[in-house]
Amino acid sequence: MDSTGRIRTNLKLALALSALFLLRSAAAQPPVSAGAHPDFEGIWNSASAIPLERPARLKGQEFFTPAEAAQSERQAAARNQDPAEIKTANFASYNALFYEHGAKLPKSLRTSIITDPPDGRLPALTPAAAAEKSRRLELLRHPRRASDFGLQDRCIVFSTSIPMIPYIYNSNYQIVQTGNQVMINVEMIHDTRVVHLDRKSHVSSQVRMWLGDSVGHWDGTTLVVDTANFNDGDGFFGDAGGIFGSDRNLHVVERFSLLDADTLLYRFEVDDPTAFTRPWKGELTMARSSGPIFEYACHEGNYALPNLLRGFRADEAAGSARK
Repeated sequence: MDSTGRIRTNLKLALALSALFLLRSAAAQPPVSAGAHPDFEGIWNSASAIPLERPARLKGQEFFTPAEAAQSERQAAARNQDPAEIKTANFASYNALFYEHGAKLPKSLRTSIITDPPDGRLPALTPAAAAEKSRRLELLRHPRRASDFGLQDRCIVFSTSIPMIPYIYNSNYQIVQTGNQVMINVEMIHDTRVVHLDRKSHVSSQVRMWLGDSVGHWDGTTLVVDTANFNDGDGFFGDAGGIFGSDRNLHVVERFSLLDADTLLYRFEVDDPTAFTRPWKGELTMARSSGPIFEYACHEGNYALPNLLRGFRADEAAGSARK
């Protein structure tokens, strides 16, 4: 082969390698919607080995080292299959099949979902909120009517809706995106949020909703969602044993962005001056899932509330008889 032939052959090889590189680079890029914004459509799973609050043993450590992360993931995978661990969740009738704790840490290798305060812990409650939490805990211990139970017990709303914090199962979210709205279908209790991109302000403060009023806008490739107008729903999550908030003064700002085609970065900030002594922030990553999301028919065949009340009445009657 003469020098001209070698040049042509090398040129063809270089062009072929360049085309392959461009194809691979395009495949790794986050998808873009028809409106030139990142496309979040699909099902995302939030299950993770990272806890909401930083464990005491990791005090002062914001990130895992790669070696620590690998060990933590191995321990989480083993723990998720240990029947003894299941009992600690206070669901004696469940086994590992029903749980979705997650065994993977976020790509950031953070030691907690909470990023601010810097210690990775929830800020303290205000004195009034702490007193209200104690009152509601007492109602849960000695309920007299169905309304004494939390919102999640009554299948009204759950703690994974906003902010989208992982739970022990049903950790999927389906996003449907148009030019004017983004819909987020939450697997737990089939809550559905609608983010309005076609207006810049919230509805009247007289209009109050379980999941608030969500207004969104694009900040470059990040979807920013501002949610207010929560109703007086017996506390942030309706469960005095969980995170507490006053609802009416609750304000949540969320940020959605794609790290790659299969990884959603979710960041949020919670501000409720009635409940917390300061705002707090968090972040986690969600993995794209093939789904599907199954119906969560919370009310169908739900004998829990009347049976719980019967059980409490029976315990009270037995206690009175022993006196």
